[in-house]
Amino acid sequence: MRPTIILLIILAAVNLSAQAQEANWITDFDSAKAQAANEEKSILMSFSGSDWCGNCIRLDKELFQTAEFIEFAAKNLVLLKLDFPAKKKNKLSDEQTKHNEALAEKYNKNGVFPTTLVLNADGEIIKPMSYPLSSANDYVQNLTSITSK
Repeated sequence: MRPTIILLIILAAVNLSAQAQEANWITDFDSAKAQAANEEKSILMSFSGSDWCGNCIRLDKELFQTAEFIEFAAKNLVLLKLDFPAKKKNKLSDEQTKHNEALAEKYNKNGVFPTTLVLNADGEIIKPMSYPLSSANDYVQNLTSITSK
């Protein structure tokens, strides 16, 4: 094989591997509850200001994008992200904004960002998660103790 073809194959494999390492966040609460009930999982609800909240951005990089978290979440959690972007270019649809605001009224009345909660399939809070985190491993261990049955 030619070196160029080999390089392209390697780059394609690396790209597929990187895509497989992304957490599967959903944005609809009813869908999250239905999936959690169907798969017998807990919901991890994350309130984020993805383009303005420094701690939200840090939490995403230091935890939610780690292989350890992604692997754990795929097996044990339904991930629900409720974003509140500030920049016009990141604006959500009016419907999604109303959806997120209604959930914030119920679950994040004080408007603290980031706020991350573990919920059961009925949408009841099992436990709020703390931030900052000491390490991704500690966070996953804490989630394991909360979600194990």
